[in-house]
Amino acid sequence: MPYARIHRLPMSAPNDTSAIERAIVAGTLSPAEIVAVLAKTEGNGCVNDFTRGYAVQSLKQLLSRHLSAAAVDRVSMAMSGGTEGGLAPHWLVISVCAAKHPVAGPALAVGRTSTRDLLPEEIGRVAQVDLVADAVRAAMDEAGIASSADVHYVQLKCPLLTAERIRAAKARGGTVATGDTLKSMGLSRGASALGVAVALGEIDRSAIDDEAIGTARALWSGVASASAGVELMEVEVVVMGMSAAWSGDLVIDHAVMADAIDTDPIRDLLDRLGFDSRRQIGPADRSRLVALLAKAEAASDGTLRETRHTMLDDSDVSSTRHARGFVAGALASLVGTAEIFVSGGAEHQGPDGGGPCAIIARRKAP
Repeated sequence: MPYARIHRLPMSAPNDTSAIERAIVAGTLSPAEIVAVLAKTEGNGCVNDFTRGYAVQSLKQLLSRHLSAAAVDRVSMAMSGGTEGGLAPHWLVISVCAAKHPVAGPALAVGRTSTRDLLPEEIGRVAQVDLVADAVRAAMDEAGIASSADVHYVQLKCPLLTAERIRAAKARGGTVATGDTLKSMGLSRGASALGVAVALGEIDRSAIDDEAIGTARALWSGVASASAGVELMEVEVVVMGMSAAWSGDLVIDHAVMADAIDTDPIRDLLDRLGFDSRRQIGPADRSRLVALLAKAEAASDGTLRETRHTMLDDSDVSSTRHARGFVAGALASLVGTAEIFVSGGAEHQGPDGGGPCAIIARRKAP
């Protein structure tokens, strides 16, 4: 019977894998058991955020000292750029182990896979939706999660368009979803999220066409979290949920924020996981908090509860960066730590201006 383990480890820079290496040397982390690594890196989170690729390269260099090249390639790596405000750069190393003394589930279950490489012509279009939907179903099967109701978080790392990729598409006589490389990030995230929604039955596939991606804001997933980057051409998919086929002390649940300050659903989520949401989680109970993973987005109408916000009007700083720091502050105030995974750009990931939030925690002792 498998069980999942998660190491949340600090990084002092995008190339700093020393905390992971120390865990390996200490014997608390086995490289062979690592299936996925998520990280918050301190770049700008935009097209030219090379901290993501730098972190991937550094992580692969570390793992290659312990694993074969093929084994390293099987590890899903999703780096989310941008640690605005007080957000703390950190690693989330996810391992799957064989339980020596299985405990009856359900417990946290993890499945991961990736699509084939996308053509630039497919990024941000229904072809990407369909590829991701198939990959999510495959990851669910790997995790032994039978019901979509038991899926609480799907991490996606997806490609974006660059000038070079656009030129390559045009040289083949093809077209791309947009010539704006920054906009392509949102379209890719949105198409990936819609793929999750289709796979889980949140949205009927017939409701989605190319024109709907990035515009039909009523279509969204309550568990998808997509991050786009220049460092890949496939879509990496990591599905997390609950399964009776898994053992261990980790559990996961999720909620959806209706807007950037809608913390009541998160308080309810904390209560369901055995925390006391009436006050900020204290140091004693905080040790049970393994990971908080959330999406953040500036509402497209330029308002937040009928007051004007300027996130969309700032020509110097992308709205995704404003939203990431803003939502991270709201969530950190609940859980008492800024070492949380908040990703900007929530196209089709929760309602307009809001976003999904998942929490992984250790079970509260009876």
